[in-house]
Amino acid sequence: MRLSFNIEYRTNWEEEVRICSSATEFGNNITQRAIALTSQDGIHWSVNLDIAQPPKLQINYFYAIWHNGEEIRREWNGIHRSIYFTKDSTKSYIIKDNWKDIPEEQYFYTSAFTNSLLAHHHRSDRPQSFSKGILLKVNAARIPENYCIGICGNQKGLGDWNADNAVMMTDFNFPEWEVELDASAIKFPLEYKFILVDKKQKKFIAWESNPNRYMADPELEDNQTIIIADRFTYFNMPTWKGAGVAVPVFSLKSESSFGVGDFGDLKKLISWAACTNQKIIQLLPVNDTTMTHTWTDSYPYSSISIYALHPMYLDLNQLPALKDRKTADLFNKKRQKLNALPAVDYEAVNNTKKEYIKLLFQQEGKRVLVSKKFKIFFNANKEWLKPYTAFCYLRNLYKTPNFNKWPEHSKFDKEEIEVICDPGQPAYSDISINYYIQFNLHEQLLEASDYAHQHGVVLKGDIPIGISRNSVEAWKEPYYFNLNGQAGAPPDDFSATGQNWIFPTYNWEAMEKDKYSWWMKRFQKMSNYFDAYRIDHILGFFRIWEIPMNSIQGLLGQFSPSLPMSREEIEGYGLHFRDEFLEPYIHEYFLEQVFGPNKKYVKDTFLEETGQHEVYRMRPKFDTQRKVEAFFAEKTDSNSIWMRDGLYSLISDVLFIRDKKDPEKFHPRIAVQHDFIYQSLNDWEKNAFNRLYDDYYYHRHNEFWREQAMKKLPQLIQSTRMLVCGEDLGMIPDCVPWVMNDLKILSLEVQRMPKDSSHEFGCLNEYPYRSVCTFSTHDMSTIRGWWEENYQTTQHYFNNMMGHYGAAPTTATPELCEEIVRNNLYSNSILCIISLQDWLSIDEKWRNPDVQGERINIPADSRHYWKYRMHITLEQLMKAEGLNEKIKRLIEQTGRDPR
Repeated sequence: MRLSFNIEYRTNWEEEVRICSSATEFGNNITQRAIALTSQDGIHWSVNLDIAQPPKLQINYFYAIWHNGEEIRREWNGIHRSIYFTKDSTKSYIIKDNWKDIPEEQYFYTSAFTNSLLAHHHRSDRPQSFSKGILLKVNAARIPENYCIGICGNQKGLGDWNADNAVMMTDFNFPEWEVELDASAIKFPLEYKFILVDKKQKKFIAWESNPNRYMADPELEDNQTIIIADRFTYFNMPTWKGAGVAVPVFSLKSESSFGVGDFGDLKKLISWAACTNQKIIQLLPVNDTTMTHTWTDSYPYSSISIYALHPMYLDLNQLPALKDRKTADLFNKKRQKLNALPAVDYEAVNNTKKEYIKLLFQQEGKRVLVSKKFKIFFNANKEWLKPYTAFCYLRNLYKTPNFNKWPEHSKFDKEEIEVICDPGQPAYSDISINYYIQFNLHEQLLEASDYAHQHGVVLKGDIPIGISRNSVEAWKEPYYFNLNGQAGAPPDDFSATGQNWIFPTYNWEAMEKDKYSWWMKRFQKMSNYFDAYRIDHILGFFRIWEIPMNSIQGLLGQFSPSLPMSREEIEGYGLHFRDEFLEPYIHEYFLEQVFGPNKKYVKDTFLEETGQHEVYRMRPKFDTQRKVEAFFAEKTDSNSIWMRDGLYSLISDVLFIRDKKDPEKFHPRIAVQHDFIYQSLNDWEKNAFNRLYDDYYYHRHNEFWREQAMKKLPQLIQSTRMLVCGEDLGMIPDCVPWVMNDLKILSLEVQRMPKDSSHEFGCLNEYPYRSVCTFSTHDMSTIRGWWEENYQTTQHYFNNMMGHYGAAPTTATPELCEEIVRNNLYSNSILCIISLQDWLSIDEKWRNPDVQGERINIPADSRHYWKYRMHITLEQLMKAEGLNEKIKRLIEQTGRDPR
């Protein structure tokens, strides 16, 4: 079987086009074995290949650009190129391709749309083939299932431009459409257009918006087919917009829950979303976070594995019942007690479910572990599953997740782990129960995902930017991380002193060497369950805020990677550089302002004189925030916390910070304009510093950070077909929207956190279409909570954004909440995702009486307890006819009910 591949691509000097395929003869999907095409002019590239007939009569392939023996660029693979063959092995094929760049409407080609929102569940058959065939292909994802694409042109067989007699194309490879024409029946030149047809009514709807397409006589021989891969076709369709709900799985509550939401409850939530015409459900991370077996493990962004799912999400109702009736009744009473609590009791829930699962494993485990389904799961996941189960065993054995403190196995050794996981070893009972748990979690989440597809609902997951330093990944692959630093965020609306997430930062140089395979596998695993995902803190792919290990707050951090400044550069702005700019500025005149009546105690205990009049420095035993934290560790009274935080502020009161790699280069300290060292400068120095600061943080790094992101993000987001949404809040350099726009990543728009600093609130009608709109995230208060936080702010919002006169209500009434939700639904964003709490707030009967109890997280509190839970059950929610009709009506009125 002969294949002739042809593509136009204008290459640069010493670049070449290569093709890689599932066919053994040209690559077998191994990039290094890709076949080079040849060209006489650097534009028209071709290659002829003879291959054996593929067993499944199909091959997939893609094109890439190579330079000096390395792949440097790959075409967009949102739609896999495929060729389907007839059983005639003597047939030859001429393939005319176009290079695929990321299309403007790339989101429609993601699995979120092709598997759920615009899925074609009942597809037509493959097109008929001919001895001399012209196979036309075109990409069109924005076509509802009840519609079809046809082809009409200047041939009798194509209707002679009469759309009613057009030939219908097949969607068997949706979102690619195909039709094969009999070349022997065509009078060339061929002109044609694609049309849109209502399949049910067999009615012509519209012509494509492109000019006529033209084809000269290809002069085919017998038993030869030419494949013309046209790029895309567009029709004037109504703007697609959808609405959805955001809620953590742990917050769900049903009549059968075990005190926490589970994957069975997720199916109930999907049913509610479908019945209210919501199209997407946004979740928080669902990975295992078990480190200490205490409530501090409730933080969902600090997992011990990027693959393992949290055991608490296992729906026990989907598993066989305990055969011991008395024991089963006892657990049911415990379940009812936990389920009646207004919030998640993390420790009680996990301990009780663990006891239950242990008994069930003793009853059912052996049967499950020899099943065909389990063996398939195990073989597909053993690369991460064995290290994870060994980590869990060793964590429990040594009573710490900190592997550096383990007396044995502190350094990961694959052979040692194989021994621990061997069925003949004493540890196997502890190992195999985690196999059992992860297998059932996988099955249940996969079932929920399939259920969402069936109901036209998208599940949107969440990929945390960091990993725990006490995790399987840090233990198994430490070379991918900088374990001597802490990731966080600079000061923003969430925290005036920045955020310290304690996570290690990434060693991007090491990750680049193996083409980011660590991230690729992470994304691909997630795509088993989700069709969309949120990249937590997408700014981390441009640069991360790295904080020294001896710091608690985020003020002493620096961006990594970055371009620090030399002394000469700093002085070039007119600021004479002095070494004292690197030391905390502690002066007598403000100590009373900071510490009040504790001033003398602070001076005597923590400070020492420098020899300069009324100028002090920290005593060596207290010269870092970590040392201060240790001193106050057992002191929890408000006065001690006041002193502790005041000492933190003294230590961070520096004008510049040394670069972590080059001690002769420096970074201006973030947000220092609020501190005393800045106030000690004269007006000339302040102006010089402000010019330097503005250039450093808002201009200096734009191109540099753009290059960093473009090294990583293009191949990562193309590793799956999931819809990509970036959480781009906080201190956003100009290069972030550049890259997100180039890669067609949806941005996040929050009205109370406008990206234009000249606006107090975001303008809903100015949001980019390629964005997700919301009013409240899990890191914020709800509408009702926010309304009561700052009267001046809500008064401005009430008058200026809602258009009301007079004084704003002191509380957010259902009518007011409904108006805010409606306004957000009217936004220009393709998706508007409302938190479950905000949906409930629009109805007096169903809103939570406890406004503050609805808050999920407080970012400024690093030890926050994540325990929010629905105050009603999902069964009650399904029966809340008044609320559900109101939600449906709002979604329909605002044009977010696409049919």
